[in-house]
Amino acid sequence: MPSASIATAATDPAMVVAFQGAPGAYSHLACREALPAMVALPCPSFEDAFAAVREGRASCGLIPIENSTAGRVADIHQLLPEGGLFITAEHFLRVRHQLLAPKSASLKTVKRVYSHVQGLSQCRKVIKELGLEAIVASDTAGSAKDVAERNTVEEAAIASSIAGELYGLQVLRPDIEDNHTNTTRFIKLERQRRDPDVAAPNSLTAIMFRVRSVPAALYKALGGFATNGVNVVKLESYLSDGFQVAEFYAEIEGHPAQASVDLALQELEYFSSSLKVIGVFTAHAFRRQS
Repeated sequence: MPSASIATAATDPAMVVAFQGAPGAYSHLACREALPAMVALPCPSFEDAFAAVREGRASCGLIPIENSTAGRVADIHQLLPEGGLFITAEHFLRVRHQLLAPKSASLKTVKRVYSHVQGLSQCRKVIKELGLEAIVASDTAGSAKDVAERNTVEEAAIASSIAGELYGLQVLRPDIEDNHTNTTRFIKLERQRRDPDVAAPNSLTAIMFRVRSVPAALYKALGGFATNGVNVVKLESYLSDGFQVAEFYAEIEGHPAQASVDLALQELEYFSSSLKVIGVFTAHAFRRQS
């Protein structure tokens, strides 16, 4: 399995992928799965990860956009329009929570477990079964790091397998999540669009738009997809400009160079005050397995 390498100042930026979080975060694990030949650059915030790619310290970023249990990831849709980056691929990560503890600990000695609130809430059954005190921490990877540093047999963390490797913890019990279909979708972001060939199958086009302030504008704008036989697989709205303006993020099946998609986008643009294609990419095989 590829190493969980972390980028340093000497690392060639062309081989660097930026992610949000601490070393050992689930985003770090996603980088290992999706881009095993690259080294990972931890960033404190999503804004920092975007900036690392935009400024050339990383050639791409891998950012979570939605989770099958928790829904969409906050802030991402606000960053995409002005972030200066394009979606070039997607990756789906099955979230597998590990119960991690120091090498000297066992299920009999552990009394407290630390993790992000989502990690704790997604592992309620095992926490109750083992009679552990659940303590909320800022993030999963940080919990593993802190448990390793304190090195007491009474403490454990819920985090990723890569966090256990990085911080020298053992897995007391693997895959303890209540929901074994819990999945996070990530998008790969780069400075340039990398559209697949128009003849390639399973293309998706991601767009952001703002409709004109007239009655039935959204209805009319989306009508072009129906009349041209273009399937909309995702549509989300969010408010901007002090709750005054609704903006939309959408993903549609097809390539902008295809006649049907081009006509649908032209009709959308007619009823919109702004429209931007923020990526054309190949749908991940996970979609066809679901």
